[in-house]
Amino acid sequence: MMIMKIIFVLYFTILLPLALAQLKVGFYKTSCPRAESIVKAAVQKRFNTDKSITAALLRMHFHDCFVRGCDASILIDSTNQSRSEKESGPNLTVRGYELIDEAKKALEKVCPSKVSCADIITLATRDSVVLAGGPSYDVPTGRRDGRVSNINEVNLPGPSLSVSQAFQSFKDKGLTMDDMVTLLGGHTVGVAHCFFFSGRLTNFQGTGKPDPSMDAGLVTTLKGICGNGSNPTAFLDQGTSFSFDNEFYRQIRAKKGVMKIDQELTDDRLSSGIVSRFASNANLFRTRFAQAMVKMGNIQVLVGNAGEIRKNCRVINSK
Repeated sequence: MMIMKIIFVLYFTILLPLALAQLKVGFYKTSCPRAESIVKAAVQKRFNTDKSITAALLRMHFHDCFVRGCDASILIDSTNQSRSEKESGPNLTVRGYELIDEAKKALEKVCPSKVSCADIITLATRDSVVLAGGPSYDVPTGRRDGRVSNINEVNLPGPSLSVSQAFQSFKDKGLTMDDMVTLLGGHTVGVAHCFFFSGRLTNFQGTGKPDPSMDAGLVTTLKGICGNGSNPTAFLDQGTSFSFDNEFYRQIRAKKGVMKIDQELTDDRLSSGIVSRFASNANLFRTRFAQAMVKMGNIQVLVGNAGEIRKNCRVINSK
């Protein structure tokens, strides 16, 4: 146990700062000057026909960074020899892979083997947030792609966890409670399949009644959406569903959190104060969200000669 604690301390006090020092804004300025504009163009094209892509990319980025770090391991397809992260339960509803493929294909034509898939995810997510009305922020780049993707390593915090349980996963990645509440604010443009919250609508914890912490009107609305049995999706922000703003925090303060973890943010003393501040101060949320996204994007990154630059984001390069 003591050895594990020492390793943990060394990572966050020595190795993480070293990695951050090797990432920098404008990393591709010389090697691929058009890198960021090419990614932006691909995102813009998709956003023009599908505004839900912002939520999809935010989820992809989060799921990637919380397993082996931000190394694009989530993009790797399974093979006959191994099952990748894509096949894990939490990742079965992750989407947006074809957008990353499109950006990578365009980049390979201009700058072969220069821009990592990990950086494409990070840049594309930022660009989609901006298009949805969210903050614009500089993204340090220079990540390299991982060569491992294992279904058994996927252990993501689920929507039914308590605030303290969910926070443990964030804390393990070097993130604070403020970071967690901030990043969950991305749900302002999010959706969730009914199976993630249906237990709150009818027989909550065996009571035979809906979750008392959910607004009765929202219960009725969600029952109407989820009643056909096909597991459709519902907006996590019932107010301004496609706009990146602080409405999510106002909604959960009004007992309109769709997922259990969202509602508990405003009910738990560990996070309620942060929720209140963001609900009343949109600019504060925008500023903190940009900071938290940059911080999350630096989790366990591969830099220098570590990893590789994949030619195809779905396939590890041949040795």
